[in-house]
Amino acid sequence: MPPYPQIDVSHVRTCLAKDRISKVTTNLEAGRISADMSMKAFLEALPRILKADALKAVALAVVNAKNLHKPIIAMIGGHVIKTGCSPVLADLAENGFITHVASNGSAAIHDTELARFGHTSEDVATQLEDGSFGMAEDTAALVNEAARQAASSKIPAEGFGEAVGRLLLKENATYRHRALTYQCFRLKIPYTLHVAIGTDIVHQHPSASGAAIGEASLRDFRIFAHSVSELGNGGVVLNLGSAVVMPEVFLKALAVARNLGNDVTHFTTANFDMTQHYRPTVNVVQRPVLPGGRGYAITGHHEIMIPLLAAAIYETAAHPE
Repeated sequence: MPPYPQIDVSHVRTCLAKDRISKVTTNLEAGRISADMSMKAFLEALPRILKADALKAVALAVVNAKNLHKPIIAMIGGHVIKTGCSPVLADLAENGFITHVASNGSAAIHDTELARFGHTSEDVATQLEDGSFGMAEDTAALVNEAARQAASSKIPAEGFGEAVGRLLLKENATYRHRALTYQCFRLKIPYTLHVAIGTDIVHQHPSASGAAIGEASLRDFRIFAHSVSELGNGGVVLNLGSAVVMPEVFLKALAVARNLGNDVTHFTTANFDMTQHYRPTVNVVQRPVLPGGRGYAITGHHEIMIPLLAAAIYETAAHPE
């Protein structure tokens, strides 16, 4: 059998690397990292490339949004609370760097359990075997009561998340000061709850009312859509660890806002998660900013990336270029 033919490379065109256009240069490399450096120096020492640049760009967008009095919406999933980030987000809200928090049901459930009892997060594998998973009556009682009170309120009409925060205050919950739901209520900024029936442990209980949960969640959707309608020309949307519910809710709220004639373009979106999923990629990072704006995707663990983002925001605000 004859040998397989090989291409003749003796006449390929060559060039010199020193004259070639290149994407990475020495001035993009990291600076010196030392034990005694400030956060400002640390951020300046990061390589000026890829996700390090993206992190600083998101922080700058948040600071600019605050200065422009535009919405800064943080959309979160339950794992953000379970990894201890609620106080970080509450401090950002306290300082005006978050103006609206929107979450799925699990985030509020974990937040209220931490506020009331100082602990949360069941051993699902063990408790699922004997049917005790999700059967915490005291947790269900507060969240389901918040849904009923919000749904039945007329003027002023109370939101679902707002009612959760109010009930934590009324109960004088021991650890409420580290709770995001309570802090948003105290600061008088929206915490909206976006619930899919059957996804949360409180739905397993006799105290759950589908009518109340649905009405309260729908009201919160409309509150959320109002914030989305004001994002244009400088607002920011941060999707933190919600891979399914909040990206879908955001897309629908954006459609409503634009349908009603609001110019919701030229704003910034960012997805922070441990892995990059399809829905936040297309529904947060890509599609919403096609008419104008920037979308960023940054991968990392919440317990590292959210405090790092907060530090970058504070440093950017303190040392504007």
